[in-house]
Amino acid sequence: MTTKITVIVDNKENTDLQGEWGLSILVEYGGKKILLDAGQTGLFLENMKGLGIDVSDIDYATLSHAHYDHANGFMQFFDKNTKAKLYLREGTDKNCYKKVSWFHAYIGIPKKLLKKHAGRIEMISGDYKLLEGVYLIPHKTPGLSEIGKREKMYQRTKHGWMFDDFSHEQSLVLDTDKGLVILNSCSHGGAANIINEVKETFPDKRVYGYIGGMHLFNKTEEEIRATAAKIRETGIEYVCTGHCTKDRAFGILKEELGDTVCQMQVGYSISF
Repeated sequence: MTTKITVIVDNKENTDLQGEWGLSILVEYGGKKILLDAGQTGLFLENMKGLGIDVSDIDYATLSHAHYDHANGFMQFFDKNTKAKLYLREGTDKNCYKKVSWFHAYIGIPKKLLKKHAGRIEMISGDYKLLEGVYLIPHKTPGLSEIGKREKMYQRTKHGWMFDDFSHEQSLVLDTDKGLVILNSCSHGGAANIINEVKETFPDKRVYGYIGGMHLFNKTEEEIRATAAKIRETGIEYVCTGHCTKDRAFGILKEELGDTVCQMQVGYSISF
């Protein structure tokens, strides 16, 4: 069975399609179309049109994590698609912030999304089978709030400001002919952590590929090389990264991982 993955929105545009700070990816699997994220504007709709994709044909939609540059487009998605449900990690709410100077700036989902489209939204928990061979997997690595602290990312809770532990982040995992392929749009929980989480979840399966941003644009060279070393240790064979990795970090990853890693851009497509 062929699995096809197409980048709809990424920071890097091509000659025919525009880019923006955000990510949206279309997965075609087993005759079904799955949309992972919808960017930060309605650009994903224009790019789909340019790629000959009809948004009304999408069967499932998933959100990788509760940040605006991945979630904002879903307000327009629901206007154009009448059948697909949107699958969110349980507890996802309009509560994600980033500390800028002395104040907390909102970086979360559209504030009207959950209420306006409640009938189209599924809150899921644990390891979730979306369809045969397609899974949504939560974080299982302890202590991820330390990453939230480092990134100055917070959740506003009834107990006050808490460092984000990225419990709203999930991996879309595809069982392909080459092995498991992981899609995680920003990898806030750490790319190597995520790969190892999936390996532990599916101990009898080979993990082949990893697709998504790695939030390395604000990391030091030492941190980026350490990330590359941890990814290499997982034994993964294919990595495609973009968005919040950005060019400087991608160049360092390329030095470390060689032909294992490639750079995504709008319109990039790969089949497994």
